[in-house]
Amino acid sequence: MRRYETIVITDPDLSPEERDPVLQRVTDVITQGDGYLALTDEWGARKLAYEIKKKDRGYYIRFDFCGTGAVVNEMERFFRIDDRVMKYMTVLLDKSADIEKIKEEIAAAQREAEKAAEQVAAAAAQVSSAETAEAQPETVAAQTPQEKPAEGQTESDDIQTPSEELAPTEETQTPEPEIGESEAAPEETEEEKK
Repeated sequence: MRRYETIVITDPDLSPEERDPVLQRVTDVITQGDGYLALTDEWGARKLAYEIKKKDRGYYIRFDFCGTGAVVNEMERFFRIDDRVMKYMTVLLDKSADIEKIKEEIAAAQREAEKAAEQVAAAAAQVSSAETAEAQPETVAAQTPQEKPAEGQTESDDIQTPSEELAPTEETQTPEPEIGESEAAPEETEEEKK
C-alpha cells in the first residue's frame, strides 16, 4: 500500500455544513478502497497566490492517507466533477507504507501535542500565580500605616517639593533645536553684494 497526501482547495464561501459532504465523500472513497485515512487537517481560509474561478481566497484541507492508485483516481474524479472543489493536488509520500507504523507515529504526535498543551497550561498558571503574588505586596504596603519620623527628622525633610523633583538636569532637559542653514537668515550671495 502507498501513502499519499492530497491538498484540496474548496470554495471559501461554503458553510461548514456544505463542506462536510466533500470530507465525507473522501473518507468513503478511501474506506471503500481498503485504504486508511491517517489524518484530515483543515488549514482554513487563506489567500491564494493567484485567482481561481474569480476568487482570491480558498479553504485548504489536507488528507494524509494510505491506499492504491484506484483510490487516488476515484478521489480525483470526484474532485473534477464537484463544483465546490476549486483545486486539488495529490503527492506520493511513500511507495511502501506500513499502516501500523503510521498509526504509531500519529499516536506519538498526539501524545507530544498533549504534553505541549499541558506545559503551556502549566506555564500560564505559573504566570498568573506570579502576577497575583506581585500584586499582593502592593496591597499590603498600602494597608500598613506610615512610620513616624525620627526625632531629629521632620516630615518636611522627607517630602520633596515639586520643584526639587523636577529640577532640570542635563539628562532630563530637552535640547533646543539648532538652527540649520535652511532655517537661518539667508546670507547675501556674491551677486547681491555687487
